[in-house]
Amino acid sequence: MANTQNQVPDKKKTSVREFFRETRREISKITWPVRKEISVTTMLIVAFAVVMGLFFLVVDSALGFVVSNILGMHA
Repeated sequence: MANTQNQVPDKKKTSVREFFRETRREISKITWPVRKEISVTTMLIVAFAVVMGLFFLVVDSALGFVVSNILGMHA
């Protein structure tokens, strides 16, 4: 007895041309950001990276100072 419930249906094979047609159709559905939105987002990311870099510089310097004082290696 064949169990028909567990059979996987055959995938529909598409041609390369049809693949690119469907890809173009899907890409056209995307809402692309405008130039201003990209600029603002980029500036926020750069500013955040600079702030975090300064934060870690201060924390690293403070911990280095504390550890060097504990170990008696005054710089």
